[in-house]
Amino acid sequence: MTLLHDLTGAPPGMTTRALMLRLAGIGAVLAGTAGAFTYTGGWLSPGALTPARVVDRFEQVNGPHPGFRRNHAKGLCVAGDFASNGNGARLSKASVFSAGRVTRVEGRVALAGGQPYAADAGTIVRSLALRFQLPEGEEWRTGLNNIPVFPVRTPEAFYEQLLAAKPDPATGKPNPERMKAFFAMHPESATAAALIKARRITSGFADSTFRSLNAFRFVASNGRTTPVRWAFVPERPAATESAAQAAQTDKNYLFDDLVAQLRREPLHWRLVVTLGQARDAIADATLPWPSDRESVDVGTLTLTDAAPEDAGNCRDINFDPLVLPDGIAPSDDPLLSVRSAAYARSFTRRAGEEKMPSAVAGTPPDGASL
Repeated sequence: MTLLHDLTGAPPGMTTRALMLRLAGIGAVLAGTAGAFTYTGGWLSPGALTPARVVDRFEQVNGPHPGFRRNHAKGLCVAGDFASNGNGARLSKASVFSAGRVTRVEGRVALAGGQPYAADAGTIVRSLALRFQLPEGEEWRTGLNNIPVFPVRTPEAFYEQLLAAKPDPATGKPNPERMKAFFAMHPESATAAALIKARRITSGFADSTFRSLNAFRFVASNGRTTPVRWAFVPERPAATESAAQAAQTDKNYLFDDLVAQLRREPLHWRLVVTLGQARDAIADATLPWPSDRESVDVGTLTLTDAAPEDAGNCRDINFDPLVLPDGIAPSDDPLLSVRSAAYARSFTRRAGEEKMPSAVAGTPPDGASL
């Protein structure tokens, strides 16, 4: 009995019954931990949606592209800083919002989809991913897109949409019957798709507004929490994509334009935080919040540099949306956890694969499909 007391940390005077209860409690914790691991691996429920199956679906739709992200495969590294104006300090105790603080930022601009050598097009969703390096080893990582809402509400719908939207080889577009069937099962996605289609297509990355889409919670120093969504709004006036741009033969014209702009001058975005209310859709990214919600400008993102993806820069950063500093917390949106888990699985796979040069860096390797 002495050995059992030593192993469990129980005091010497504990009764046998109390000791057995403690052992049962430890067993329950271990079983729960094991259950979490087996769920993640898909071992308990072969039909369950797991991170591996999500990443497998991307590969099924886009084909194998070793070394690249499974989504937002075509990208370019950017760098700069974020200067807080102090307005966010009343909402969040995160150090990034302290008045006068300037934080170094690494990031990546990219186009949605798993085709790293696809030609640029204005209608493809553009993304901006950022890593804020904060004091005492904290980080804030966030991924944003230039669309007003997310096209699906749940991880299961996301998984189904990937296959439904797979381009038909004969037309290069999704099969309309498959999309019709998907929207019939997910009417909220049909509504979201209409909002996305109606958005203004701007001339490039520099005049795009990038939104978090998912909701989070800011935690103030007094413990008060506020549901929020945020957006990086360009200081450069938005210009509609021109006919000449739409007819571009340069396969990397959006990225080339951004590099040229950064060589001339830094580019700036205002970080605008929208404050949600209890009746707003905190856990549904397909629904926009009412336009009269309070918005707070909390600082300025300045990008100064761009570089092709390579070892040691943004190529090797996992922009996990749940890497958050003290003062920012996730909401109950179910897409956040699946994004985090799928990003991790994608990162693990590509980390062990041979790296191919990015299309944005120059000429694609021989044999690559364009």
